[in-house]
Amino acid sequence: MDYVKPNEVLSSMIEAGKTKAELSILQLIVRGGLGGAILACATTLAYTAAAQTKLPMIGALLFPVGFVMIILLGFELVTGSFALIPLAVLEKKTSTARMLNNFFWVIIGHLIGCAVYAALYGLTITKMGTDMSNPMIQTLITTSEAKTTAYKSMGADGMGLAFIKAILCNWMVTLGAVLAMTSKSTAGKITAMWLPILTFFAQGFEHTVVNMFVIPAGMMLGANVSFADWWIWNGIPVLLGNLVGGVLFTGLLIYLAQNGFRSGRSATTVAMPSGHGEGAIAKTATLEKSL
Repeated sequence: MDYVKPNEVLSSMIEAGKTKAELSILQLIVRGGLGGAILACATTLAYTAAAQTKLPMIGALLFPVGFVMIILLGFELVTGSFALIPLAVLEKKTSTARMLNNFFWVIIGHLIGCAVYAALYGLTITKMGTDMSNPMIQTLITTSEAKTTAYKSMGADGMGLAFIKAILCNWMVTLGAVLAMTSKSTAGKITAMWLPILTFFAQGFEHTVVNMFVIPAGMMLGANVSFADWWIWNGIPVLLGNLVGGVLFTGLLIYLAQNGFRSGRSATTVAMPSGHGEGAIAKTATLEKSL
């Protein structure tokens, strides 16, 4: 069987967080850039499918292809890391400084990747700026304004709404990253991670990396959105909401579900396989003593 048990998944989450925190700045920017561009491409695929079929759910069914490519190729998605690296910090396998270093440079990479794709896609759908009749142009403009000035018109309630939708979004996105660890086969990973990504996109929740493409793309095409509108009414509250959703709803709650509040016994110990003789028993005992 290729199924991985939940306690072993927790151990994998912690190790993945440690590995991500140790990547170089160049790796973080490149992997973040590719992750952002691929997710942006999946977003336009979803919008195109929804427009062609008049069924938004078809777009939601297709959107997870981007997330799948990012995870299988080992690229960076800061929203997924929000659930993983904090656990590595909690287990003292990395530092807070390394965690923040990862978040910062991956976000920079996302902004670069999304901007490049937005520029190239904009040139494509406008036929090098000569034709503004493509319906995707209005889709991006409308979506960009709906994610910024629509919240602005609501005032504090709008900012709160964006924050809440971002929490719900990254609860699902981080579950996608974690569910990819529940299988050892490629097919199993794809199936498992597809489910929560479909769930978040179909319900219109707020994802900071998707918005790093959609909002600037809409602005490039003529949306009535300023840089301040982007970051005050979407960028900052959505980024913070995604952080809360990833750290709390997925990372910490899965940690507590599997590890509880037991002192002197880490998630690594809980995930230790049994039934491998005295060597495994001695190794477990030594580990528990050292923690």
